[in-house]
Amino acid sequence: MSLPAPSAWLVFALLSAAFAALTAIFAKIGVAEVNSNLATLIRTMIIAAILGAFLAATGGLRALSSIPARSWLFLSLSALATGASWACYFRALQLGDAARVAPIDKLSVVLVAIFAVMFLGERLSPANWLGVGFIGCGALLIAFGK
Repeated sequence: MSLPAPSAWLVFALLSAAFAALTAIFAKIGVAEVNSNLATLIRTMIIAAILGAFLAATGGLRALSSIPARSWLFLSLSALATGASWACYFRALQLGDAARVAPIDKLSVVLVAIFAVMFLGERLSPANWLGVGFIGCGALLIAFGK
């Protein structure tokens, strides 16, 4: 019996998890001798340059005026939240062990589930909520378990 081919979202989600793990390791090393906010700025500039080059190469750039105002608003709010998250994450990595900081950061999974229900009207099954609870408990056990 063969397993079904994974959905595209799953492949990208797994790649995201792998890159996020590498982010924590590389960032922990990178912030050792650099101000955490400066490190966040450097990282952001590199990401912007890479994404700009990628969009230019693939024809993904479009007139900024064609983007709806609602999209601008929520993308701007997302950018502010991302910047705050990265600044806090880099500072936490500078102050703590990567193996303890990263699981606490991943409590975002729990918060996304809660916020998605509250603000987006999404519904989670009891099994989904159990999984959310396990993620939360697991993150706390990894970070604080003795």
